[in-house]
Amino acid sequence: MTAAPLSGPRFASIDPTTGEEVWGGPSSSQRDVAEAVTRAREAFPDWAARPRQERIDAAKRYQAVLASRADELAQIISMETGKALWETRAELGAMQGKVDISIRAYEERTGERSKETGFGRATLRHRPHGVAAVLGPFNFPGHLPNGHIVPALLAGDTVVFKPSEHTPLIGQEMVECFKAADLPDGVVNLVQGGAKTGAALLERDIDALMFTGSGAAGAHFKKLFADNPHVILALELGGNNPLVVWDAADAEAVAGIVAMSAFVTTGQRCSCARRLIIEEGPRGDAVIEAVVGFMDRLIYAPWNGSPEPFGGPLISAHAATQAREALRARIDMGARVIRDSGPIDGLSGAFVKPALIDTTGVHVPDEEIFAPFLQVTRVATFDDAIRMANETRYGLSAGLVSDDPANWDRFIHRIRAGVVNFNRPTTGAAGDMPFGGLGSSGNHRPSAYYAADYCAYPVASFEADSVKNIESEIKGLKA
Repeated sequence: MTAAPLSGPRFASIDPTTGEEVWGGPSSSQRDVAEAVTRAREAFPDWAARPRQERIDAAKRYQAVLASRADELAQIISMETGKALWETRAELGAMQGKVDISIRAYEERTGERSKETGFGRATLRHRPHGVAAVLGPFNFPGHLPNGHIVPALLAGDTVVFKPSEHTPLIGQEMVECFKAADLPDGVVNLVQGGAKTGAALLERDIDALMFTGSGAAGAHFKKLFADNPHVILALELGGNNPLVVWDAADAEAVAGIVAMSAFVTTGQRCSCARRLIIEEGPRGDAVIEAVVGFMDRLIYAPWNGSPEPFGGPLISAHAATQAREALRARIDMGARVIRDSGPIDGLSGAFVKPALIDTTGVHVPDEEIFAPFLQVTRVATFDDAIRMANETRYGLSAGLVSDDPANWDRFIHRIRAGVVNFNRPTTGAAGDMPFGGLGSSGNHRPSAYYAADYCAYPVASFEADSVKNIESEIKGLKA
C-alpha cells in the first residue's frame, strides 16, 4: 500500500484544548487525488474477485492492529478533537467492534443464497460498486469513517478516504493500520486537505460517496450528483433533534437523560438533542430546575485533565464563536436565557459553557447548532408536544422520557425520525442496528448495521446446470 508523497499546500491540525499544532503536512493536489482514484480503480478487480474469506481475514487483521494501538490512537483523537479520553477510548472500542458487526451484517443483509424453484435455481448475489470515496467528519474521526470503510472493503469495494481537515493525523494512522494489516496496494488510499481536496475527489471517476457531516453539505452533494445516478450516495447528516419529557415524576433522573442527550461530546454529535419539549406548569418547571442543577455539575476541561472531564472544547475557537453568535441571534429574537454560554475561565477560546434558553412562542431557525446549547419549548398537551417535535425539516433522532408506556405507544407511531429512543438519551445507538435519518438528515441509506446495503448491489439469477429444451413452456408456437 504505497503512494507518492503528497504535493499540495501545507496545512495542520490544531489541538483545540491548547491551540498547539498536532500534525502538519502537505495536502493532496489535484494530481495526487487523481492518482489515488486511479490506484483504487486498478486495485478493484482483484480485490472484488478474491474469496470473501480473504477480505474477512484482512478485516480481522486490521481489527487486531487497532487493538494493539488502541491507547495511542485514542490519545491522537483526543489531541485533534479535544474529546475526553474516556470517550476516545470508547471510540476505539467501537472501531474494533465494527469489524465483527460488519461481517454479520454482510451475511444477514447481503451475501449469497440460493433456492430451488420450478424454473431452475434462484440465486441472489451481491457485487461491489467499485471505488468508494469516504469523507470523514471531525467529531468521531475514527469511528464514523471506519463505519463506511470496513463494510465497503468486506463487500469488495476499494476506498479513497479523505479525513476532515481538522483530524488528518488520525486519518493517516487509520490508513497505516490498514497497511499493517497487509491489504493489497491501492485498496485503501488516503488524500488529505479541506474543501478543495474533497471537491477534487468528487470530480473523479468514483462509484460511491459515503459522507458523514452537515445537512448543508449533504444537500450540496445531492445536487452535485443529480445527473450521475450511478454514483451511490450514503449521506449521514445532522439533525435539529427533539427530546420530549412528559409525565415523568423523577426530575433528577430526567436531568441526567437530558444532559447526555444535549451536552455529551460538547454537543458535537449529530444525534444530540437540540430542542427540549416539556409540559407547561410546575412539572415542567421542576424539569428545568433539575437540568440547570445538572448543568452546573458538568466538568468541561482539557481531555487529559484531572478530575476527568465530562466534555472538552469545540473543534476550534472559530466554531465556538459561530456557535455563540447563533445562540445570541436566538436571544435577540426573543428567547429567554435560563443559562447563558460564554468562555470558560483559564481555558482556550474553543471552550464554551453549556447553555439553556426558552424559545416558547419564539420563531427560531430550524437549524442545528453544533454545540452544547439546548432550546426549551413549553406546550399544553402531549399532542402538542408530538406536533412540535415533528416541526423540523430534519429527522435524525428523537426521544421521549415518560413514566407512561401509553405515551410511548403514541410517540413511536407518530414521530418522524430514524432513531427514536424511550427513557434513554437521544445519542444512544446500537452498532447492530441502523443509524440514519429522514428529510435533511439523510437520504434513506442508514449506516451502522445497514451499511452493508449501500456497499454492494444485488444480482438476481435463474440458473440451471445444463441446457434444457423449454419449448413446452413457450405459448403460441406453431406445431
